[in-house]
Parts: sequence; structure tokens; C-alpha cells
Amino acid sequence: MNALVTGGGGFIGRALARELVKKGYKVTSFSRGDYPALRKAGVEVRRGDLSDINTVLKACEGIDLVFHVAAKAGISGCYSDYYSTNVTGTANIIKACRKNNVRYLIYTSSASVVFNGADIQGSDESLPYPVKPVSSYTATKAMAERLVLEADSPSLRTLSLRPHLVYGTGDNHLFPRIKKQSESGRLRQIGDGRNLIDVSYIDNVITAHLNAAESLAGNPEASGKAYFITNGEPVLLWDFLNDMLRMSGLQPVSKSIPVWAASAFSVLDEAIHKTIIRNREPFLTRFLVSELSLSHWFDISRARRLLNYYPEISNLGGLKKMTGL
Repeated sequence: MNALVTGGGGFIGRALARELVKKGYKVTSFSRGDYPALRKAGVEVRRGDLSDINTVLKACEGIDLVFHVAAKAGISGCYSDYYSTNVTGTANIIKACRKNNVRYLIYTSSASVVFNGADIQGSDESLPYPVKPVSSYTATKAMAERLVLEADSPSLRTLSLRPHLVYGTGDNHLFPRIKKQSESGRLRQIGDGRNLIDVSYIDNVITAHLNAAESLAGNPEASGKAYFITNGEPVLLWDFLNDMLRMSGLQPVSKSIPVWAASAFSVLDEAIHKTIIRNREPFLTRFLVSELSLSHWFDISRARRLLNYYPEISNLGGLKKMTGL
């Protein structure tokens, strides 16, 4: 089967493309950058921008299955940039799939599409999208997910996977940010540290993608739905981060600040970066404060039932694999 992976140079996309090659797929990556390491692994690399419909149409020629992983992620930035990649880019992928008679489309969404700034404790996929999204990223990812699910039809089977806080070898986003703040001495626990969260080890996330492809091909009931994807093992956020730091040879977080103080600082920091310092992300945003102080864990029963998804690697097992212990 011919598979296209958008965002093949990213954390999830790279791991997925390599695993697909091992499984016998003929794999093409579509990204803005060039990735010689993917070519070495047997992946055909095509370059282009998701917002350019012509290059997207070309990339989907001869493809049976699209894994749409590419996205603009972040905690701040211009809304139009997020919209161009996450919404327009996804609409272009759907158009290209229909034009080229692609049979299956799997979208890599995020559990954060349902985050509304309040605790989420064991909720399933019936949780609605928030009326007021907490960030440009979550807003545009939710819009893109809706487009994908609404596109489901007998000729184009679609579904959406919602991994949460993905970590592991090759992570270029979550752990590097935590490590950088820890090494600078600026990392602080926000709140009382009792907030439960879900995390997703990269190998489990890749398994979910492979299972999703099999389910789309063999089980019509699986299509047209979103699925939370996690390790299925809620953990205290700050305990997990401290384990991650210790196992990487770094000092755990020893200082904390109240939620109200972090929230006040985030409002000020966002305002400064919006009006004065525009060339980098704020140190702290309201969205990030919520993520670090609230509970957000999910029921993965639907993925177990319809995708045969049973995460094999535990939270601790993933940390050991990531740190080489």
C-alpha cells in the first residue's frame, strides 16, 4: 500500500514513516524541509507547503492512505499562521484525497482540541469542543479535525487520533522545553502539584496510527470518529516531570508559585510579546498555566474497542527508553 505522511520530518511523522517502511508500506513524506535521514530509511521525500493546493494535489497522486500529521504547534503566535497550516492545509489534503481517489485519511489531532480551561477527568469523546478555545493552536486543530470527520464517506474513510503530551526519543518539543527551563533555573511548579494528567509514549502513538489504518480498512464502524490516545495511566504531572528530569541527570523542580501569580504573570508576558517582543514565544501563557495546573486525563475505551489499541509501554517504561536507562 502507498502511504503519504505529511510532516514526515517532525517527531511523530518521522517515527511513523520509519515504522511504516518496516511494515512493508511504500512511504512518501511531504514536508517543507528536506530530510536525508528519511531517504536513507527508504522514504521518498517530497517538499512543499500544505497551503499550496497544487503541491498537495501532486503529493497525493498514487496514494492509497494519508497520515496527516503536519501541523503548526505552539503556545502563542499569529492566528493566521495557525489557520493557514492547520485549517487551510487540512482542507487541501481533503481536496487532494478526493481528487486522487485516496481511500483512507487518518488525522493526527490533539486531545487539547476539547480543552476549555477547566479540569478534564476521565472524559470520553462525547466531550464537546469549547465555545471559546484557549489558544490559536487548539482552535485551529479543532476546526481541522471537524473537517476531516465531516469528510468521512464510503469513498474516503477518515478518522482522527488525539494523542496527548507525546514524549520519547526524538522529542523536539515537550521535553526540550522542560529541560531548557530546568537548566536555566526558571522552572517552577504551578499550583499544589496534585493535578492528574495523561501522557503518550511515542511508540504507543505509532501503534495507534498503524491500528487505525487496519481498522479503517476492515471495520466501517471505526471511521468518522475521534479517538483519545494515551498511555492509559494518569499520573501527577509534576511527579512525572520530576521523574523525567531525574532520569535525565537534572535536578527536580524544588520551587513553586500559586496559580493566581502564574496567571497574572502570563497575562503580562503575553501582552509584552504581542506589542514589544514579537520574535519569540512568551515564557508563559494563560494556556500553558492551565495545562500545568489543571487535570486533563481521558477515557481511551473507544480506541481499545474499535482500534484494538492497548498501549504496551507504561509511563515509566517510556521514560526509561527515552533516557536510555
